[in-house]
Amino acid sequence: MGDAAGAAKQAADKGKDAARTIEGSSAYQWLVKVGLVFYGIVHLLVAVTAVRMALGLRGSDEEASNTGALRSLAETPLGAGLLWVVAAGFFALVVWQAVTALIGFHEFDGFKRVRKRLSAALRTVLYGYLGVAAARIASGPDVEDGEDAQESLSQGLLGLPFGQVLVGIVGLAVLGYAIAQVSKAFRTSFHDELDTTLTGAKLRLTQAGFVGKGIAIGIVGALFLWAALDADAQKAGGLDKALQQVLQQPLGMWLLLALALGIGAYGIYCFFWARHPKHA
Repeated sequence: MGDAAGAAKQAADKGKDAARTIEGSSAYQWLVKVGLVFYGIVHLLVAVTAVRMALGLRGSDEEASNTGALRSLAETPLGAGLLWVVAAGFFALVVWQAVTALIGFHEFDGFKRVRKRLSAALRTVLYGYLGVAAARIASGPDVEDGEDAQESLSQGLLGLPFGQVLVGIVGLAVLGYAIAQVSKAFRTSFHDELDTTLTGAKLRLTQAGFVGKGIAIGIVGALFLWAALDADAQKAGGLDKALQQVLQQPLGMWLLLALALGIGAYGIYCFFWARHPKHA
């Protein structure tokens, strides 16, 4: 038992050493910046589509989602070549957050460190999804629409034993993530991800970005809960469907425009983040 524990510790130490070596690579750090810049651009494109939706100008093939934004990039003159750069940037973000999950936030103790490392681990999944989506769009075959993907997930879960409970758990998890984003705005804990401190207009813009993104994601979580309560997968949806729900409310156009500004503000925050990413 002691030999096994020693071998496990040795393997963990080697993994941490490898992670620190990666962190010190200038090429890797450059790719992280590229990934964060394009993550910001994706949010800005989503915001523009949301504004067009609010004003009744959106085209039939436009989708206010991450994959919709990637398709918009594919339609630019640089097309597939640009998307391969985007994919490389997102995969660099996967490595960055994986390293952070392994050895990051060492300045914190106990549960706070564990919580932040778990958040980094979850971001590896998000960036990995975006990287794969960018690569698939660049190579030709399109990825499933965001709305279809959410319905497929709900439909698959509803087909399992205790399916409504599982969909409800997904909804609560998404809602929890949304609340965490809004909480970051008021606690300014996003500074834990930066190697600098934002002040003045940059700080207020960043806070608005986290609030706007949190509210939008919260509506997605609410749609999953609605699907769970009614056992109807078609009621689940991604960001595009969430924004459509906002538009259908009283003063929906103005609410949607406010959310679009918030999502756009988060995109601008990503540019600040790209200049000052905190490495483990």
